[in-house]
Amino acid sequence: MALVVSGNHLVNGAGKTVRLLGVNRSGLEYACVQGWGFSDGPVDAASIAAMTTWNVNAVRIPLNESCWLGINGVKTRYSGGAYRSFVKGFVDRLNAAGLVAILDLHWNANGQEQMPDAAHSPAFWSSVARTFRGNRSVIFDLYNEPHDVSWKCWRDGCGRWAGMQRLVSAVRAAGGRQPLMLGGLAWSNDLSGWLKWKPRDPLHQLIASFHLYNFNTCSTQACWDATVKPVAAVVPVVTGELGENDCAHGFIDAYMPWADAAGISYLGWTWDTWDCRSGPALISGYDGTPTGFGAGFRAHLASLHSG
Repeated sequence: MALVVSGNHLVNGAGKTVRLLGVNRSGLEYACVQGWGFSDGPVDAASIAAMTTWNVNAVRIPLNESCWLGINGVKTRYSGGAYRSFVKGFVDRLNAAGLVAILDLHWNANGQEQMPDAAHSPAFWSSVARTFRGNRSVIFDLYNEPHDVSWKCWRDGCGRWAGMQRLVSAVRAAGGRQPLMLGGLAWSNDLSGWLKWKPRDPLHQLIASFHLYNFNTCSTQACWDATVKPVAAVVPVVTGELGENDCAHGFIDAYMPWADAAGISYLGWTWDTWDCRSGPALISGYDGTPTGFGAGFRAHLASLHSG
């Protein structure tokens, strides 16, 4: 499914508007750097087939900069060319199943930091863009959750942090033409300055990424109306992470219909068999068995599909 940004929507090759409704698949950001594998749990064709039973059309894959680049002492068995090959295989299997892959720079030099690091994050995106520049069924999420910096630093960089403009330019210089997701401040929960400070993209393929949990500051409809909806009127908004930490689905049940009405995409966190409170996890088994939280997410996607 090749996607491009057109106005405030994503459209496919036929010009039809597409919303990304999917899940995150965590594991590739930490297993490698911890030295025990590429992923936490299966990412084979059977596990992807289980995802498709939930009527998803996209999977977000958190990645590790040190593992991709083979730096900072990561075991060679799980880094560099081996890691890149593993990621590419996973993306190929997702695409073969008709799913869009969102590649997310989740952990950089020292785990999940405030911002992309100037020392290595631009090189990461140059390499990722070269690897996938021929694949239009991929979207790049430039940095997971920026926080505790100014909007000027967010765009232009400051100190040891690389700004979003530098990452956009790195992708484009390497030949990447894919849509680019840019998370706002406050762990991607604040989009209030996104339009004012958005970077320049010669291809006009920018997406605003919004993260939402029941424990975030911007967790009410009044806040969404005030800070998210105005952005969604100008560019596509993708809720890159959506969840709640009570093993229930009352919170997401309020957000998803609001997002549907606003044309906003969303991906549940996460397709992993963690505890549904501390994760929060959508599933209790990689066959797609939902947790209490996941049951609500799955039911809503089913209702959209049948409707």
